[in-house]
Amino acid sequence: MTFQEQIQQGIPSILPPKKEYDPAINHAPKRKEILSAEEKKLALKNALRYFEPQHHTELVPEFSAELETYGRIYMYRLRPDYRMYARPIDEYPGKSLQAKAIMHMIQNNLDYAVAQHPHELITYGGNGAVFQNWAQYLLTMQYLSEMTDEQTLTMYSGHPMGLFPSHAEAPRVVVTNGMVIPNYSKPDDWEKMNALGVSQYGQMTAGSYMYIGPQGIVHGTTITVLNGFRKIKQNPEGNLFVTSGLGGMSGAQPKAGNIAGCITVCAEVNPKITKIRHEQGWINEIVTSTDELVKRVTSAKANKEVVSIAYLGNVVDVWECFDKENIKIDLGSDQTSLHNPWAGGYYPVGISFEEANEMMANNPELFKEKVQESLRRQADAINKHTVKGTYFFDYGNAFLLEASRAGAAVMAENNIDFKYPSYVQDIMGPMCFDYGFGPFRWVCTSGKPEDLQKTDTIASQVLEELAKTAPNEIQQQMQDNIKWIKGAQENKLVVGSQARILYADAEGRIKIAEAFNQAIAKGEIGTVVLGRDHHDVSGTDSPYRETSNIYDGSRFTADMAIQNVIGDSFRGATWVSIHNGGGVGWGEVINGGFGMVLDGSKEASKRLASMLFWDVNNGISRRSWARNDEAIFAIKRAMETQPLLKVTLPNIVDENLL
Repeated sequence: MTFQEQIQQGIPSILPPKKEYDPAINHAPKRKEILSAEEKKLALKNALRYFEPQHHTELVPEFSAELETYGRIYMYRLRPDYRMYARPIDEYPGKSLQAKAIMHMIQNNLDYAVAQHPHELITYGGNGAVFQNWAQYLLTMQYLSEMTDEQTLTMYSGHPMGLFPSHAEAPRVVVTNGMVIPNYSKPDDWEKMNALGVSQYGQMTAGSYMYIGPQGIVHGTTITVLNGFRKIKQNPEGNLFVTSGLGGMSGAQPKAGNIAGCITVCAEVNPKITKIRHEQGWINEIVTSTDELVKRVTSAKANKEVVSIAYLGNVVDVWECFDKENIKIDLGSDQTSLHNPWAGGYYPVGISFEEANEMMANNPELFKEKVQESLRRQADAINKHTVKGTYFFDYGNAFLLEASRAGAAVMAENNIDFKYPSYVQDIMGPMCFDYGFGPFRWVCTSGKPEDLQKTDTIASQVLEELAKTAPNEIQQQMQDNIKWIKGAQENKLVVGSQARILYADAEGRIKIAEAFNQAIAKGEIGTVVLGRDHHDVSGTDSPYRETSNIYDGSRFTADMAIQNVIGDSFRGATWVSIHNGGGVGWGEVINGGFGMVLDGSKEASKRLASMLFWDVNNGISRRSWARNDEAIFAIKRAMETQPLLKVTLPNIVDENLL
């Protein structure tokens, strides 16, 4: 069968042969034992409903074995034999260009070069899934190949509920992930519902088909590191940034450190992913002992090198060793997946990687104790460094939250706030989000590198023109992103699809998108998909990250994210998504995103102007109402440019009256 025929057949009527487990692939760890005997039967019934009854006798023992062995039913047998990658859009079967673009994006999220655990359909973060099982993937791709522009596909946590009649201006796909009743949003609730096959953790851009490999977080981390050094009034050159994690998102940190121009030490316990990142060129060197690491960092500091070093081991050892040896850390953070601390997101010190995986599955209570002990040690070591002048920030991975729950010394004197700021509180919030700057991204679905190069040039020209008249308040953001986009080709950031990211405000996003649409209309480039990380101005309500610099008491509300995805859906988005979880964990955040297909038409031009303006200014208005000075400035400026915009502004109270 051809690739197109395989897509169109969906779940095959004749079962393919059983597939052997491939130990060479980076697999998800075994999930904890959480289902009762009756619930295991329910999980099997839920999985078997994808298949004709004549197949049930053969599949029951197989799926039962998967559930016992891995804690989930992935349906490995149905994993396609074709190579998984974002093909040129013309290679996908279908009746709708928009649907073909979505297939391109889905396959990119599952590309072996992109996905963290590709056989388990997990893109990043240890549990950020595109689908729960391979039957869902096959059925979704079949639906997309059949869809017309008069239909909408509804996705319930990876399950394609079906194609419903709609209209050309409606979204082609509406995605929800993990949207459970609030009182059932504890970590074990996710474990149980995911094991039953009824809900999933979509992270931010995994379950919304908008992940572009580590490039997205490379850019965000570059901006964060640059502004972190600016905050402490130091030049990155010859100075040290220490962090941890080389997974789907965290793997971007060393590359970002190189672009920012500092020395980066990034610890990782998983040898497979460390090797992959080194082969991909995202880290320069691998070091396996703390003695060797001390010598290498001392040399790098003396010579003011720009270098990224992966330490294959536990980050706690790095913090403690550098304290003992008096190695000055200038910037410190952590990007292990602490939203998922008990299932592979964080590994305790003093235990091998293999021992930890075994303990995680077979003795979860002891594993939790070891993780919390490790968090306490890591926090103690960080505290010793900050006394010496290290600037430490929480990188939105729930490090401080989980450390506090472990009893670590990370609380401020009022015992309410954390001792250290979130990077959003200190850096990204006031410097970027409040002004409307966030991660605007695009994908050239032709698959041609030359198309991406042309879009880089277009975006650079647009930003340079806007910078000529931009107010002083946003000149730094403009110049950082002009420098970024000009160096994008040289920095070899593409992993998977021909994608790019930069930070822009509503004006910048609209003008860049319109320039792309005109270039498509002229035949200069092929179809382009617009999108963004959910980690943005408007799409995410996350009290310990995206909205951590909201101080009016509304940090734990989620109106903004819900309004965002509803507003995007009727203003022209091609697909929309809303998730529980993402970045900081299940039950800790609600986040939404979109995808928009540009085809060179006048209709696309109209949609992009309407939707992108709302997508940014919804968030600025909320930040303005929270009395954030930068957002008040930005929303006033937006109202000056768009007479139909009229936003309620806050009146400021004299503190002396209170």
